[in-house]
Amino acid sequence: MPPSLKPAITFVEKKDLNPAKLVRLYQQAPWAKGRILEDAREMLRHTNVAVTAWDGDVLIGFGRVLTDYVYRATIWDVIVDKAYQGQGIGTEIVQRILDHPRLKKVELFWLCTRMPKFYEKLGFSSKEQTGMVWSRSKQGRQE
Repeated sequence: MPPSLKPAITFVEKKDLNPAKLVRLYQQAPWAKGRILEDAREMLRHTNVAVTAWDGDVLIGFGRVLTDYVYRATIWDVIVDKAYQGQGIGTEIVQRILDHPRLKKVELFWLCTRMPKFYEKLGFSSKEQTGMVWSRSKQGRQE
C-alpha cells in the first residue's frame, strides 16, 4: 500500500453495494452526472468484478470490470471522491483489478478514458488504437 494512503481506507471486492452510494460518487464526474439509481443497480448486477474503496461506511472509490476471464476484460467507471483524489486511491483500485486472482489469465485489458496520462503511468498504452464507438443517443438525432 502506498504510504500516502490513509490507514482508515479499506479496499474490498464488492458489487452488492448500495447503488445510492455509487450514484453519489457519479454525481461528481462530468461523464457520469446523469446516472440514476435504478440504472446503477442494474449495472452492478451485470458487473463481473468491482473493486471499492471505503472510508468507514462511505464509498470513496470504485472501479469495475466486464470480462470473459480469459481473453479480454474492460475496465469501466474508475472514480474517486473529489475529497480523496491525489492519495493513490485510483491507482490502488486499478492495480487491484489488474492483480485480481480471477483475472490472472486475461490477455488484454481495455479501457476508455478522458484521463490517458493517469493510465499511462500504470502501464496502459494508446499505441494500439483500434476502438470504435456506437452511441445510441447519436443514432436517434436528426442531422
